[in-house]
Amino acid sequence: MGFSVQDDRQTAPVKTGHEVIQDQLKTLDGSPGVYRMLNAQNEVLYVGKARNLRARVSNYARASGHSGRIARMISETASMMFLTTRTEVEALLLEQNLIKQLKPRYNVLMRDDKSFPNILIPTDHPFPMIRKHRGKRSDKGRYFGPFASAGAVNRTLNQLQRVFLLRTCSDVMFSGRTRPCLLYQIKRCAGPCVGRISEADYAALIDDATRFLDGKSTTVQADLAKAMAEASEAMEFERAAALRDRIKALTAVQSTQGINPRGVAEADVVALHLEGGQACVQVFFIRGNQSWGNKDFYPKTGAGAEEPEILEAFLSQFYDDKEPPRLILLSHGVENPDLVTQLLSDRAGRKVELAVPLRGEKAELVENAHRNARESLARRMAESTTQNRLLQGLAEAFDLEAPPKRIEVYDNSHIQGAHAVGGMIVAGPEGFLKSQYRKFNIKGEAGAQGDDFGMMKEVLTRRFERLLKEDPERKTDAWPDLLLIDGGAGQVSAVAEIMAELGIDDLPFIGVAKGIDRDHGKEEFHRPGEQPFALRMNDPVLYFIQRLRDEAHRWAIGAHRAKRAKATTSTPLDEVPGVGATRKRALLAHFGSAKAVTRAAVEDLTAVPGISEALAQQIHDFFHEKG
Repeated sequence: MGFSVQDDRQTAPVKTGHEVIQDQLKTLDGSPGVYRMLNAQNEVLYVGKARNLRARVSNYARASGHSGRIARMISETASMMFLTTRTEVEALLLEQNLIKQLKPRYNVLMRDDKSFPNILIPTDHPFPMIRKHRGKRSDKGRYFGPFASAGAVNRTLNQLQRVFLLRTCSDVMFSGRTRPCLLYQIKRCAGPCVGRISEADYAALIDDATRFLDGKSTTVQADLAKAMAEASEAMEFERAAALRDRIKALTAVQSTQGINPRGVAEADVVALHLEGGQACVQVFFIRGNQSWGNKDFYPKTGAGAEEPEILEAFLSQFYDDKEPPRLILLSHGVENPDLVTQLLSDRAGRKVELAVPLRGEKAELVENAHRNARESLARRMAESTTQNRLLQGLAEAFDLEAPPKRIEVYDNSHIQGAHAVGGMIVAGPEGFLKSQYRKFNIKGEAGAQGDDFGMMKEVLTRRFERLLKEDPERKTDAWPDLLLIDGGAGQVSAVAEIMAELGIDDLPFIGVAKGIDRDHGKEEFHRPGEQPFALRMNDPVLYFIQRLRDEAHRWAIGAHRAKRAKATTSTPLDEVPGVGATRKRALLAHFGSAKAVTRAAVEDLTAVPGISEALAQQIHDFFHEKG
């Protein structure tokens, strides 16, 4: 992308509004590009794109005819910045990158940009496993997706196991088996690890599974029925019975897929419902004539944007790191359909079509998605009302200046100092913000000594030193309004000491102690320099704090267990420089165990695929130098 920069910011603006924008027109031409509107504090209010920068900016220079949202934005504008591009598509791409980076107040922002899981059938193994995959599609194989959730993938994998008997064990476990596992015994795997099925027959199972995921389940069922009849005629009754069981399983799967569309093979159904300044977007994923789940999103509406602008911004941001399907069915039109279509087609490397269906099966799919969006938004708004009441009650109970918008709750987890982990969860007006959760591997001596105070000091020091470095003026919403600490007077004193060392003296924090008999409902609350106090047993705020504390405990324990499990399954090979996951699998598959690798000679190590003579010498020296 090539572009030039025109920076017309005023260092000390003395006026705002239409006059400021009018001044910018003197130096603008009709090039495509991106513009930024900034307030008197040089904070970006809005990022927009334009086919013709001069024409677009001249619209803002008018004194009337704007919506309330645009009028407010114009009144706050003290300066503007411009980036010219070669094409309007480049401008749209640059606009979305800047929105994602700067998060301007008046832009529509997608709040959830997590990747979606896929199913992967690898092609680099004679008996490939079928597995869940998330992230970049870098492994060799056939990908199917996206699925709306890990649960949707797991259900599909379970169905594929029942019908096609494909293995789900890792390559290391596969190579180390000497007897069939339990999945073979309960007829959920064909047993390729111990030679119970030939490579050709297993390839036929893979082909059937691929056709099923491509939406050709009826063809697969017909082929299975034909094979069962042939086996019966040949009096191969055991094989016929196995095929009968697979047909039953496939029939059961098909009976649960009654909502699947017949006339839509591949599409995303995107429906928007806007109410009270809040928006919900429902996305249904259809692949191979099968519905692979749905997910709801709640984009920030930029202080009052309308449906076409919200939906266009959502599509541009949603498919930023996801491959769009060939067809996207929409509940509303977008502002620039040709431009969005070109952008998505360029990203996919093939034609992508946008459509707003008015009748038929496609319209029914959109209406179903829109109904889900409407109901999801209604539930969220009801939950938000309750949450706001709880936050208001929390502010009153603890004498806070205002209801907190961001609460951070901290807890530690360890077993006698082993595998110590600190956990942080975040909550606010929208409930638990799970994308903001963090875990801290305890690195100092406090973890090894089981020193809870020391661990808390390390966690908070790391957290707030980073905040002070990245946002010292507290301009972003990353700064909390309230800290909740799992612990009593001792923990509160330790936190007070940490905050004093960091120079943070205006952040309220509260220790939540279990109280008498460590029972729910008898919690005591501790604040620096004050006597502990309690809330009445049936106070909703008390239940709210218990939920926050329990969620922090769950998160910290989960992180601790994951760390402990990883340590349990680790091998000495993990420490060898130059030996990653692929070479580790190759070594274990060749020698059978990590212990055998440590005893191997250099010439034996070089016999392993992917292990050069230099690396073999390095592995040998690593273990022999350690003794």
